[in-house]
Amino acid sequence: MRLSNRILKMQFSPIRKLAPFAAEARSKGIKVYFLNIGQPDVKTPAAFYDAICTYRPPVLEYGDSQGLQALQDSFIEYYKKLGTEYARNQLFITNGGSEAIILTFTVLCDPGDEILSPEPYYTNYNNFAEQADAKIVPFLTKAEEGFHLPAKDVITSKITNKTRAILISNPSNPTGVVYTPEELRMLADIVKEHDLFLISDEVYKEFVYDGLQYTSSLSLKDIEDRIILIDSISKRYSACGARIGSVASKNQDFNYNIMKLLQARLCASAVEQVGAAALRETPDSYFEETKAEYQARRDIIMEGLAKIPGVICLKPSGAFYVVAKLPVDDAEQFAIFMLSEFNHEGKTIMVAPAAGFYGTPGMGKDEIRMAYCINQEALKDAMHILALGIEAYKAKKGL
Repeated sequence: MRLSNRILKMQFSPIRKLAPFAAEARSKGIKVYFLNIGQPDVKTPAAFYDAICTYRPPVLEYGDSQGLQALQDSFIEYYKKLGTEYARNQLFITNGGSEAIILTFTVLCDPGDEILSPEPYYTNYNNFAEQADAKIVPFLTKAEEGFHLPAKDVITSKITNKTRAILISNPSNPTGVVYTPEELRMLADIVKEHDLFLISDEVYKEFVYDGLQYTSSLSLKDIEDRIILIDSISKRYSACGARIGSVASKNQDFNYNIMKLLQARLCASAVEQVGAAALRETPDSYFEETKAEYQARRDIIMEGLAKIPGVICLKPSGAFYVVAKLPVDDAEQFAIFMLSEFNHEGKTIMVAPAAGFYGTPGMGKDEIRMAYCINQEALKDAMHILALGIEAYKAKKGL
């Protein structure tokens, strides 16, 4: 029987595709350090669980389609501290940041329409676009330039009559780059000149290092009606499994029409929303300690990479990922080698081949993405194993 072209074109996650190799390695008693996935190991604030444990309504009813008011207010209060005020009819609770992006694409795009995004980009953007019968059109950023945006004319050369928006992740998954105010200003000028939206995925905004001042797209007041802000509690509060996100906009037409989709899927989980609403009481010390921990891990990664000849990776300033160019011929084959053929003292690592984060065929073939979501001692060991593994792989391949 026939399946849809949409699903047949959709790719499997490059973050998870090598999981069978990891499972096989573990079945042999090999310890695997998982650097492939951005699953934080920082403890979720207790307030989330406390709120859920005391939530016992006589009937667990449907919630409002736009979200629990207490949770909307929590997000609204958060953005007010950042200098932007949203009303409840401008901010909507979603089933994770993923649904927020899917709904946004569906509102903006007709079949065949295009969303521009700097590559490498979060690989699921492709699948989200497929669900909306749209297409991600990439423009290249380079490891040698720290994955900062290219010149304005490079971006505008990709714009066609099908282009509906520019999508960025800031700080970036997968590269960890934090865009400068000048880069954001350039994007603002482009969307104004070409009548586009700017979709800003800012789920990692709490994780910016080295004292760098983070600039949100919300600072671009002259295009505030063109900004669609994507957010989530997953990374900020280490609550990935709760699947609570949000989409916010000051564009009246967008907000009116996204409500059709919100109502069609009824509501986000009421139970998780109750827990998420309680997170507004999380003290600033939680974020300060978490950021300091991730910065220390970032430094361990960079110190380890600097010791490996032929690796190219400029220090990222945000999120908890790095994309590194390795002195190997094929990063996916190297990743499989590390799981299937190599271990050091009964230990190995799992990384994500970076080709799956590119939209241009052939790009990223010698690059990997690593998430620094394991403790510092484990990370030091993992970087030592990476160095030994690269040496062993090159010897095997005669590189």
